[in-house]
Amino acid sequence: MVKLSEIGVKEKCKVVKVVGSKSIKKRLLEMGFVRGTDIYVEKLAPLGDPMELVLKGYHVSLRREEANDVYVAKA
Repeated sequence: MVKLSEIGVKEKCKVVKVVGSKSIKKRLLEMGFVRGTDIYVEKLAPLGDPMELVLKGYHVSLRREEANDVYVAKA
């Protein structure tokens, strides 16, 4: 189990758990970061922040700080 922020470009993973403050956790869950969801890291911005992810058929940009609250298992 690793943090989503540690996953490299073009890698796939699966959400294991979401942590953090109540408001951040709620926002991430509403965006689709629920347990068992497959995530594909599409690309990173030039300085590595934000990350562009594909999950549930749509693209999401997530800051690395927020990605630290999502724990995943590498595929």
